[in-house]
Amino acid sequence: MLFERAAAKHGANVLILDHDLDALPELARRSTVAEVADGVDALAARLWAAGVRPNRRVVVHKADGFDITLLACAAARIGAVPVLLSPALDGATVAELVRRTDRPFLVTDQDKLEHSLPGSVFALAERVLLTSGSHRDALELRSLAGVPRVPAVTLAPDRPALITHTSGTTGTPKLAVHTGFSLQSRYRPQAAVLAPLVPGRETIAIHVSFVHSRLFTALAISLLRGFPLVVLRDSDPAHVGDLFARLKPGVLEAHPNSFMEWEELADDPRGPLSNVKLFSSTFDAIHPRTVHRLLRATRRRAPYFGQLYGQSEVGPAIVRGFTRRRTLDDDGRCVGMPFPGMTDVRVVSRNGLPPSADNPGYIEVRSDGRIVTYLGEQDRYDAQVSKDGWWRMGDVGYRTRWGCVHLLDREVDLIEGFGSTLAAEDTLFGRMPGLAEVIIIPGPDGRAVPVVCTKDDAPLDLTAWQRAASGLPPMADPVHRRLEELPRTATTKIKRLELARHLAADTEVVES
Repeated sequence: MLFERAAAKHGANVLILDHDLDALPELARRSTVAEVADGVDALAARLWAAGVRPNRRVVVHKADGFDITLLACAAARIGAVPVLLSPALDGATVAELVRRTDRPFLVTDQDKLEHSLPGSVFALAERVLLTSGSHRDALELRSLAGVPRVPAVTLAPDRPALITHTSGTTGTPKLAVHTGFSLQSRYRPQAAVLAPLVPGRETIAIHVSFVHSRLFTALAISLLRGFPLVVLRDSDPAHVGDLFARLKPGVLEAHPNSFMEWEELADDPRGPLSNVKLFSSTFDAIHPRTVHRLLRATRRRAPYFGQLYGQSEVGPAIVRGFTRRRTLDDDGRCVGMPFPGMTDVRVVSRNGLPPSADNPGYIEVRSDGRIVTYLGEQDRYDAQVSKDGWWRMGDVGYRTRWGCVHLLDREVDLIEGFGSTLAAEDTLFGRMPGLAEVIIIPGPDGRAVPVVCTKDDAPLDLTAWQRAASGLPPMADPVHRRLEELPRTATTKIKRLELARHLAADTEVVES
């Protein structure tokens, strides 16, 4: 009932989209929160008329758009459990995840059915519902327009309320089960951090995956305080620059890789970033170069860059803030401190020796925002959580004498003897402004291989590269790729293991 609650307090507040909605084509790109709330109510009535009932699962896998989020709210409004699957997932993976959800209702579209999803989804789902197009074996939601509205259903806070999938950087995604209590526990620390940083009314622009749990807490923080909201589907810098030059948002929430893309907006004479008071980045540590560039693009007196380190399974756990005093030489691997009284963190030795910069340990987090299980994979869930509630993040790092956490690498991405690949990437970014991306992965022979992308796909300056790489651990020659060739997750992370497999396959083809 998020939008209904927001409409009761700030019904005339506006929500602006940069795209049209398949499931609610009648909703304008600029709508009031009251109109959006009515749209959610209408979708809930259509789902009920289609047979959805409390505690039933509703898988949403359709073309990218904010109506994914609205469909999730609509399903939850009638007591069902939305299961959100990224539009970027391949059909075989979606079919497997649908199978795990035990005969859910599947909300999709004609294009997905005809070009991506296997025919088996009809047998795996209780019913297939369409947001756009038509199919002889599916029910079009638009055909149910005008059905009677139904009362909202409220579930107990310990019941499953939302299911999202993990990023998929290490194989088939897992289905993370959130409850009302765990989602509320994620909301509290973020709202507490935002309140003193943004005491007045600001326009908030959000570019976050529509299938990620983070979006729901970000929406709640914005809507319940009556902030005008801009929701983006397209992260292209030219598109974003045009929009921000006109709307001049005061708060930006986006993925780290989106902020990297938007670095070029710092030089836009229209000043699309000139009014930003707060940049908010979730999911991963962000490169110092990006923070440095963006903070110097705003004309606000004391802008702030907030970095939240967390995971789909536990939500935000550690926070760090930056001001204009940050330099390019600052340690980008420091992700900050836990939220006092709300989250905790420890680093556990991998080999019996104390964790340090040279001997990183396993990062573990304790939080009330932790999911309650992986759907259909309880053993995998149990393997990551200790008896006293510590959750292993899958990252390695260490804590300094002051207590701040330094993230060095993912466990699966460690290259023994190299040191932190992430720290090396930070250094290369800071020394080479022309880099759009650099990912250091293990090559087929075990050596570290830098995969680089340049801005506008310009040729890589090898002399500049050698100069930038001086002092870093030995690496193979850089492999130049186009940015769009890199495999990504729903939250725009690079799939490093998949990239390493592609590199190994390319090497085998060349050698043969």
